[in-house]
Amino acid sequence: MAHWAQISLQDAASPLMMQLISFHDHALLILVLVTSVVGYAMTSLTFNSLSNRYILEAQQIETIWTIVPALILLFLAFPSLHLLYLMDEIPNPSITLKTIGHQWYWSYEYSDFSKLDFDSYMLPDTQLSPGQFRLLEVDHRAVLPMNTESRVMVTAADVIHSWTIPSLGVKIDAIPGRLNQTSFTPNRPGVFYGQCSEICGANHSFMPISLEIVDTNSFIKWILSNTE
Repeated sequence: MAHWAQISLQDAASPLMMQLISFHDHALLILVLVTSVVGYAMTSLTFNSLSNRYILEAQQIETIWTIVPALILLFLAFPSLHLLYLMDEIPNPSITLKTIGHQWYWSYEYSDFSKLDFDSYMLPDTQLSPGQFRLLEVDHRAVLPMNTESRVMVTAADVIHSWTIPSLGVKIDAIPGRLNQTSFTPNRPGVFYGQCSEICGANHSFMPISLEIVDTNSFIKWILSNTE
C-alpha cells in the first residue's frame, strides 16, 4: 500500500486541486471502461471460430462505433473546459505574493505590505533538523493565510522556471520579462512543498518551494514581526 501511495496524487489542499483529482478519477474511469470493452472485443474475435464470408457492410455497427466515441469525448471535454476556466479565472484576491525565479533560488515579495521581501534558499543536508525533508526545506518559507483567496504573480530574472505546488493544484511558468499570475484558496493549514518544474540549469533540482499555510491571526503576527 505504501508503494501505491507514493505514485498517487497528493492530498488536496485547495478546492481547485479537489476538482483536478475528481477530473482525474472521471477520466480514469472512462479509460478503464473503454479498455475493458476493447479488450473483450479483441479477445472474442481472437477465440471466435465463426465467420460469415458474405457480409459486405454493417452500417449499424459503424454508426454505433462512430457516435459512441464522440459521446465519450464530450464526457471528457465538458469537465475539462470547466476546469480550464476555473484555473484561468482570478477573482478579487485578498493578498498578492510576487514570486521571482533565479538560478537557483526563489525570491518573494508581499506587494500589499511595505518592505517585506526575502530570498528562499534550499537548506543543505548539514543544516537539516530531524523530520525535515532533504532537497525540499528552505531557510525562509513563504507564508499565506488559510481560507483566503491568494494571488501569486510569477516572473523570472534569468531563465524560464516554473513555480509548482502539486497539493494546491498550482503550476505556472516564470518567464523573464513576463508576469504570469494564478490564484488559489488554501483550505487547510500546513507546509506544502514543490519544486521548479522547468529544466533551468545545472542546479535545477536544488531550488525547492516551501509554502506555509497558517490561520489569519498567525499570519498577521508573522507580518508584524517581519515588517517592524
